[in-house]
Amino acid sequence: MKSDLAYRIEVARGLKKADLVLRGGSILNVFSGEVYRADVAIAGGRIAGLGEYRGKKSIDVSSRLILPGLIDSHVHLESSMLMPAEFARAALPHGVTTVVADPHEIANVLGKKGIELMLDATEGLPLDFFFMLPSCVPSSPFETSGAGLTAGDLAPFLKHRRVLGLAEMMDYPGVLSGRRDVLRKLEAVAGRPIDGHAPALGGKDLNAYAGTGISSEHECASAAEASEKVRAGMTIFIREGSAARNLTAILPAVTPANSRFFCFATDDLQPVDLRAGSIDRLVKKAIRLGLDAVSAVQMATINPARHFGLSGTGAIAPGYRADMIVIDDLKNFTIEKVFKNGVLAASKGRMTAPLRAHPSRFGRNTVKTGQVGLKDLRLSRRTGRARVIELIPDEIETRQRIMPVIVDSSGQVANERDRGIAKLVVVERHRASGRIGLGLVKGFGFRSGAIGATVAHDAHNIIVAGMHDEDILAAIQALRRMRGGLVVVKEERILAALPLPIAGLLSDKPVRIVAKQQAGLARAAARLGIKLSSPFATLSFLALPVVPELKLTDRGLVDVQNGKVVELFV
Repeated sequence: MKSDLAYRIEVARGLKKADLVLRGGSILNVFSGEVYRADVAIAGGRIAGLGEYRGKKSIDVSSRLILPGLIDSHVHLESSMLMPAEFARAALPHGVTTVVADPHEIANVLGKKGIELMLDATEGLPLDFFFMLPSCVPSSPFETSGAGLTAGDLAPFLKHRRVLGLAEMMDYPGVLSGRRDVLRKLEAVAGRPIDGHAPALGGKDLNAYAGTGISSEHECASAAEASEKVRAGMTIFIREGSAARNLTAILPAVTPANSRFFCFATDDLQPVDLRAGSIDRLVKKAIRLGLDAVSAVQMATINPARHFGLSGTGAIAPGYRADMIVIDDLKNFTIEKVFKNGVLAASKGRMTAPLRAHPSRFGRNTVKTGQVGLKDLRLSRRTGRARVIELIPDEIETRQRIMPVIVDSSGQVANERDRGIAKLVVVERHRASGRIGLGLVKGFGFRSGAIGATVAHDAHNIIVAGMHDEDILAAIQALRRMRGGLVVVKEERILAALPLPIAGLLSDKPVRIVAKQQAGLARAAARLGIKLSSPFATLSFLALPVVPELKLTDRGLVDVQNGKVVELFV
């Protein structure tokens, strides 16, 4: 019996029939930048040849365009709130055949067990899941996570065939100061890809950061920042997620000379948004904004494949994996068919390949807060100037505002609805320490009620924002009863909820149910006066103490730029 390689050679030479031929279409060649008419012959899950071929089976794709399968360069699967099989069900119809994931959300709750859960749950699915190991668990000393990971903890995972390198190095102060535990992680993955996470870092500090081998960045907020980081040898992942959308701002930095150093990433994408589009949405938007269509496709295919060393992925060429999408044209970019390893995996927006779910009984009791009462939510000072977290639309960065605030005799902020100021609360939920952080946030648009979640980057403690302590407390209690999730409360009644029983991050339900629950949350949040497009995504990043300027954790208000906990009242 001949080997797959011998068979593929014979098919390529036209001596044997291919397993499958896509006939009558045109291909986009990401190497030459050309679009030209060619059949695609597939043998043993790989592309045998381009030209005119005979096949045991054939599919007519006349007047259609064949592209490589799309690659998401940086994504947190947990942000979809879906188990990986359901993530694949949502992403594959959008042409995504490969993702590079960072499991640091679940690792912050479950430690090494969380990484193992993700590796196990992504086996045998019709979508390639590669992983970068979490570099910062916890992300900062200013928060309490459920676990910590050292270089020694990570080392065994480097032997796994789907582990590529080290995920976003958020602790750039630790890098710049040469902290030994940080350097040990960088040294352990020397020669492998290392993702960056250093918003606004530039000048000599950027030289030092990039010089450690950190080779990518997805936190750029401007074209100038992206250009500076490309000059330092970094690849830029242009991000469009549920909370942060940077494509419009960064795209002017992309030129014909440097486009090979740009890729696309979704980072954090919630179910409703994921069902509406993934990397295909970014490609389409980039083309609409004026980017050359060939460059846009390269940024979604061959560029990330080359960056991560994914040989045989990201192109339609002999010997490459037969991961392909069939679209109508580059202007509309409507995906009609998706092939994974030469097998039709999705057609007209629906999965056709079988999915094997990996139910998890692990990590289902992770919300441990101890008792929380109204007295724990009271602000002690009656009047004064306070530090307020101000939201920035479509960004995960915030501004620090110093504003006059009046606190009434019950410890609640008085008469602040017209100014858009709400109370923000973070409750430690891993060790039942009783630690609670209190702050103020401006920009949600609350008229009443509260919203809360156990999804709060990166330690994933309970986070709640609202106008009245009674509603905030009701949200905390509901999240405890659900063993994690998202909730909307008004007048101490639950208007909508989305349970996330696995690590307080993931649902065990199908994507259609989770998306329906999320849509219900959005409608309920709108009843509170909230006008944000993704209020829970925005809420989740208000606890992330590695992204400027002001954030809240269970340990208090964190001045990110100065690296210290500060008082609420000035």
